[in-house]
Amino acid sequence: MPWITPDAHAQAIEAAREIVLCRLDRSAAPRAALVELLERKEVDPRISAEVLDRLEAAGVIDDAAYAARLARTRFAEKGAARRAIAEELRRKGLGERDVTAALNQINSDDEDAAALNLARKKLISMRHLPWEVRRRRTAAMLGRKGYSRDVTMRAIEDALAEEQGGETVP
Repeated sequence: MPWITPDAHAQAIEAAREIVLCRLDRSAAPRAALVELLERKEVDPRISAEVLDRLEAAGVIDDAAYAARLARTRFAEKGAARRAIAEELRRKGLGERDVTAALNQINSDDEDAAALNLARKKLISMRHLPWEVRRRRTAAMLGRKGYSRDVTMRAIEDALAEEQGGETVP
């Protein structure tokens, strides 16, 4: 950035700040997304960094809180597994420390219970189909949500056993 007057600098800061605040009015966003937004608007990188640093210091931008909220929401509302949530957080540009802290909210027992609940719902919705088809489709759904093969198979077996009154399904 060539030398600019203090007034021009203040105007550039205010314009960038306004862009960021308008975006944050719609929904929370991680810093990386805001950097990309300012790049698309052709804001000088030094101006962007200054604006984002100020907003971060003021607590307006908080990647850790954003990651924690997104992890809770994806797990509670969509039944996404920790692995899928971690991938989404990384795609959004969040650092490993924030990703790890967000995933620490969800333990293995929570994940197992969610997988079992999802398996029950899916299996019930396909009662009219042969059990092999039901099993395959349920496994595919859980896999898309990020559950490991072990968690998926255990959830399906438990849900099918419950459905059959405790009998083991071949």
